[in-house]
Amino acid sequence: QVQLVESGGGLVQAGGSLRLSCAASGRTFSTYTMGWFRQAPGKEREFVAAILWSGGSINYADSVKGRFTISRDNAKNTVYLQMSSLKPEDTAVYYCAASPYGRPSEYTRAYAYWGQGTQVTVSS
Repeated sequence: QVQLVESGGGLVQAGGSLRLSCAASGRTFSTYTMGWFRQAPGKEREFVAAILWSGGSINYADSVKGRFTISRDNAKNTVYLQMSSLKPEDTAVYYCAASPYGRPSEYTRAYAYWGQGTQVTVSS
């Protein structure tokens, strides 16, 4: 079992930055691929970024490439999402998720554990 708790969301102006954190419980955190997803009102949950357990493979959605950076600290059982050059269309609830599979998948079905989400609002 892995429990995930996101933090770091908030209100920011367009062009600003935020860093989201996801703290995981459980001794096996370092074996999981970790992902970030987001869901805007009235829309389906969509992939943002994912990182392999070792950090050796990373995957980003095209919409955030060059603006967002995913990273992890296995010693702290934490995964991060650094978001820069934020746009109003980045407004959503952001979720972190843990996958037992050995690839940074963009599919929600690959992830077994989910956090409760943190709201990010970008004003224009």
